[in-house]
Amino acid sequence: MCSEGIYERYVNFYTDFAFKKLFGTEINKDLLISFLNALLQGREEIREITYLNTEHLGTQEYDRRAVFDVYCKNDRGEHILVEMQKGEQQFFKDRSIYYSTFAIREQAPRGEWNYGLKGIYTIGILNFCFETSDPSYYHEVKLMETSTKEVFYDKLTFIYLEMPKFTKTEDELETMFDKWLYAIRNLASLMDRPRALQEKVFHRLFEAAEIAKFDRKERYEYEESLKVYRDWYSVMETAELRGEKRGILSTALKLKQMGLPIKDIAQATGLTEEEISSL
Repeated sequence: MCSEGIYERYVNFYTDFAFKKLFGTEINKDLLISFLNALLQGREEIREITYLNTEHLGTQEYDRRAVFDVYCKNDRGEHILVEMQKGEQQFFKDRSIYYSTFAIREQAPRGEWNYGLKGIYTIGILNFCFETSDPSYYHEVKLMETSTKEVFYDKLTFIYLEMPKFTKTEDELETMFDKWLYAIRNLASLMDRPRALQEKVFHRLFEAAEIAKFDRKERYEYEESLKVYRDWYSVMETAELRGEKRGILSTALKLKQMGLPIKDIAQATGLTEEEISSL
């Protein structure tokens, strides 16, 4: 066992173990079906899904390997990729597009083919925000004709959920989509199932997410996954703080070069007079 103890009642959804256990296993696929139906908000109803192989290689032996978090096909034959992303990556959007190409190529049968494709959904549950002023946490992207703003091709859909922007309280939850996002974001901090989440599927979610019900192997795997998540979070937080510090120092230096009194610069930036004097 890891030396770091677990004190939460329910798993942290953003760990790889929890995400794949709750959304990527046959025994819990009713949870994923419910989430996807809530996400699609009535545009279609998914009754069944089939999990597909999550490891893929390109068309050539030397092509880069792609490993999806969750990859499945619904009862309409549409391919669905669901990715949980803890932190922002430089080429996150490129990666998302690249992953969608596997779902496109895999639909090509051997022999003659008329190029008819089934729909493809690439869904990103993001524990970070895009660098944009848009306050919305839900983003749906399709190929569009730029002059008319009309959808050019409706079988390729990218949906991104910026989870930090979802700030609704329990009393503000109205739709199943609201409830799912609330459960995902707050799962690790809850000690009991909220009154607003009384649907049967949430009973199943909290039952599957309860750490005390894990066997020895599952508990070990979760502890390892949680440690990785916490280490990653610490690294990101440290990098962010250092970046802020560098920005403040740069500002203080500019103010100093402009001839402002060190005392005033210290008051404006929060730095000590000693730190400013050393610049």
